[in-house]
Amino acid sequence: MKSICIKLTNQNTAKYLLEQLDNFEIENIYFSYKKFKIYYNVIVHYKGKNIDLFLKNLAKILSFTIIDLYEENIIKNLIKSEYFYFEISERQQIANITCEDLYNEEESVYKPKKRYSIIYKKLHNYIKNNHSIVLNGFITFRLKDYLESLLEQIDKSVNKYIVEKEYAEFISLLKIYVNSERSMCNEVHLIYNNYKPILLDENKNIIKTEDDLLKTKYLSDITFSSNDYALNTLLNLIPKKIHIHLVNENIDEFINTIKLIFEDRVKFCNDCEICKIYKKSPAIKI
Repeated sequence: MKSICIKLTNQNTAKYLLEQLDNFEIENIYFSYKKFKIYYNVIVHYKGKNIDLFLKNLAKILSFTIIDLYEENIIKNLIKSEYFYFEISERQQIANITCEDLYNEEESVYKPKKRYSIIYKKLHNYIKNNHSIVLNGFITFRLKDYLESLLEQIDKSVNKYIVEKEYAEFISLLKIYVNSERSMCNEVHLIYNNYKPILLDENKNIIKTEDDLLKTKYLSDITFSSNDYALNTLLNLIPKKIHIHLVNENIDEFINTIKLIFEDRVKFCNDCEICKIYKKSPAIKI
């Protein structure tokens, strides 16, 4: 026989755990629920012979309890502790990014299966050698590796948030500039393909992109790309209309940036004569 007392500080967590135990797929399981002082106690008794199977299943349930019910609050508390200098609303945004990226295979530092594995191994070893567990205390003092994995994800989210915030602020400044300056031309055609953006004036003549670094109003990074120079030219011209011809119908970050800055001035096209010319010869460069 094996008995485990699981001590919880939240009644809703106790109810969640009882629901999971009610669906336990092992016979000879008995459990009870009692409130004692500050803890909500869930006591589990196993009267069968396969104790190892019982411990594995109980560790599995407790692992999912931590991930499902504790993880988000753990993240918020870690952000509050490590990044206290951010505003409350900013900390919430960082928490949202962290929670979203944790389940994104490309963005997650530790995949859900790995986080589960870290928790499960620690839990299984602990309940194997003990008759009671204070779940909150176990998380704080026994799951250092798990907490470090969350903190690593939070650090990544903070960097992501700062980049996104700076980008939004920069876009806002450029929008103010565009709306406050006089337009130097009526319209510009932007042909966008896999190679580099091509700018045409209203007479369909090629516009030489402004590559004078002293005149730049926008540069996205240290090594300047053709997209940077094209955007800089548009910011110098501030056309009343920008016709974007997508040769391969790909709306990427560069095109989205133009949309955000120039807003209603931007019109999309993918079936005019200009589009047809460049779709037939997509390798045309300048």
